[in-house]
Amino acid sequence: MLAPLDNETIFKKAFTDKEVFQNFVKDLFDIDIIVDKIETEKKFEPPLSPIKFELDIYAETSDHNFIIEIQKIDYDHNFDRFLHYFITLIANQQKSLADYRFKQRVLGVVVFARPYRFDTKDGQPIRDNVLIMDFNPRNLNGDLIKLYEHNMVFLNPSKKYKNDETPKNYQDWLDLFYASMKEPANYKLNLNNKGIAQAVKIIDYDKLDPETLQKMKEDEMRKQVVEYEKNDKAEEIAIEMIKDEEQDTKIIKYTKLSQKIIDKLRKELNNR
Repeated sequence: MLAPLDNETIFKKAFTDKEVFQNFVKDLFDIDIIVDKIETEKKFEPPLSPIKFELDIYAETSDHNFIIEIQKIDYDHNFDRFLHYFITLIANQQKSLADYRFKQRVLGVVVFARPYRFDTKDGQPIRDNVLIMDFNPRNLNGDLIKLYEHNMVFLNPSKKYKNDETPKNYQDWLDLFYASMKEPANYKLNLNNKGIAQAVKIIDYDKLDPETLQKMKEDEMRKQVVEYEKNDKAEEIAIEMIKDEEQDTKIIKYTKLSQKIIDKLRKELNNR
């Protein structure tokens, strides 16, 4: 049985393994890398920006040509925040360079452990399991002009966004994330992929040491506390919207609460 990769401890245990990390980067960005040290909860002193932040997983390649950061997101899905981290890593290189050229290529990965909770800027729902971002401009014909090599990939393994045309190099990892969270005992994964096979060995629940199991349980308890607090706040907002005679569709849109919970709150207010 697989331990869940949406657990902080398990996620970091798997992706701080060099074989897993290097194969993950190879599949997502089609580059071969070698890393010496993979850090977790990476902080920068002094801070790189006015907003102090830390990165779930951070590494630089042995040849110092690449910076790679990986984030796992359970809540507070905010693309602006991801972009802030990413741009800061790029801009920070200017402190030690004589000109404006970038010495290191920055690669970022964001893994969503839940379905998207927001729409695009024009209000359209996001329905993609893989999103790829770079900083290259396009000409008036729509042709991509390759000026920069920085890239960011967003992965959402939810079956809600499954796409049969997703290339194997992405789908293997989407399947791993999904199986570990939703089908841990009956998984079907591409074990011919060396990175996937190594990750499966690492997150085999029956082979986890007692310390890892303890940290894993503590992570789950923290997530539950955050979830309870978030639901309490959402219900407070829903109650105020009900009092203002807002429609259920609008309440659900802004609070993300289910129709069942909205009905319960309406009933409780009517019985007061």
